[in-house]
Amino acid sequence: MQLTDMLGESAIFADREVLSPHYIPKKLRYREKEINNIERAIAPALKGERGRNLFIYGKTGTGKTSCAQYVLKEVSEIPNGKAKISYVNCRIYNSRFRVLSKVISDHLPTYSRRGYGAVDLYERIASWVEEDNKILVIVLDEIDVVRDLDDLVYTLTRMNADIRAGGVTIIGISNRVSFKEELDPRSLSALYETELVFPPYNADEIYMILKDRVMKGFKENVISDDLLHIIASKAYKEGGDARFSLKILTRSGEMAEERGLTKITQKEAEDAIKLSESDIVYDVIATLPEHQKLVLYAIAQLTQSGGTYKKLVDGVDTYIFSGEIYNRYKGISAGLHKSPKSERWYRKYLSELVMQGIIDSFDSSTGIRGHTKLIKLRYPPEKTKNALDRELFGVSTGNAEHSSDADGQVEGEEA
Repeated sequence: MQLTDMLGESAIFADREVLSPHYIPKKLRYREKEINNIERAIAPALKGERGRNLFIYGKTGTGKTSCAQYVLKEVSEIPNGKAKISYVNCRIYNSRFRVLSKVISDHLPTYSRRGYGAVDLYERIASWVEEDNKILVIVLDEIDVVRDLDDLVYTLTRMNADIRAGGVTIIGISNRVSFKEELDPRSLSALYETELVFPPYNADEIYMILKDRVMKGFKENVISDDLLHIIASKAYKEGGDARFSLKILTRSGEMAEERGLTKITQKEAEDAIKLSESDIVYDVIATLPEHQKLVLYAIAQLTQSGGTYKKLVDGVDTYIFSGEIYNRYKGISAGLHKSPKSERWYRKYLSELVMQGIIDSFDSSTGIRGHTKLIKLRYPPEKTKNALDRELFGVSTGNAEHSSDADGQVEGEEA
């Protein structure tokens, strides 16, 4: 396709933005109950009252962020002088200082340029809230990736005890239900929160979500209902991930456009599914906490090269003993000068990797080294390891700037 063709009117797309996972439609299907719960959490702030903190959980692509932003847009259209809201993407603002700086930047932009420390920012926010009984609602998207989460939670909850008027309400969004268990008891006890879990979409729900997007995003009759059902079914099998289905849909359209077609055929849909399948695990990897990434790194290493014990091969599938993975994980952690998590946390990490669809876990039959779990990586080990190299070590390939010794300890990296 020539540049001049790219600049012309598309025969496929009517509005590409509508197909983006960041696009918020006027109506969010199948999330009325969840939206109402978020509205209930914010409603007290609109009346100048402190509300309970709310924590929202759910897999990637279940609509958590879209629903939160939908409600925030509703709030922005309601005249009120009490509620002040900050939406914080914690993947960008990933420390207590950066979160406080974002709040200052949202509401006191002149002050934000003065180069103060975290304590100064805290005191200025507290004074600002107290001035006229404001209620500050802080929405922390992907809250679990904040590096000093204990300090952040303690700081924000402590503010309610320190100020005489007004208050702070936290709305946290996370892919991991268990992340709070990593909090210090003093932070956890101060939260006083309610919880909201977003269930995965089923295949029919994903189909209707896609149908809505197609009506505005594509030209008329570009894609058939049969292909939409195929895409929806695939996304359902990948954990009910609507974002994944939108990626397939967009790529199908792009491929049809590149091939000079005016309609998406089954060939484009199938090719887009294959490409998107290789991407989905790497999108999920980016959201994992550090030690869970290290566990996955150990699994990828052992799957790729074998380990101390003989690995079990069933057809083309390779299974690794759970105990060996834990030993390799401890070795990698030691090589990075990090303290490995306990076996209890290790088992939680495995359960969450199973839930995310990255690994499969099986109980071994009696007689195979006693009773243990067998772990299978569901994605190519080399690609998985390379993605983790980028996430953990900042290198573009698995063999660029560090190497692993026989014990799994990673050399050439500082903690």
